[in-house]
Amino acid sequence: MSGKKQRRNISRSTRAELQFPVSRVDRFLREGNCAQRLSATAPVFLAGVLEYLTSNILVLAGEEAHSKCRKRITPEHVCQVVQNNRDLLKLFQDNTKSLAFEEPEPNEN
Repeated sequence: MSGKKQRRNISRSTRAELQFPVSRVDRFLREGNCAQRLSATAPVFLAGVLEYLTSNILVLAGEEAHSKCRKRITPEHVCQVVQNNRDLLKLFQDNTKSLAFEEPEPNEN
């Protein structure tokens, strides 16, 4: 054993240079039964997208707080940013339809 080097464990988040936890996203995707099979890169990609969205929203909220002479970002600043940004508003709209609660179409028999 003394001749072998001990290999350091490097997290997937560190390898992908992300702040968001890739392993936790992977666990949520598997527990959520989103798909029968899941590639190894899917949670890395999703964690990257979530981190990108979060950082953009926080940057805009920081600018909003700065313009109102505040030092802290409050939930009101975040809401204001989402309301003012057309793309973010479209992303966070609550107009998704659930397939589980759709009424079946009547048969024409």
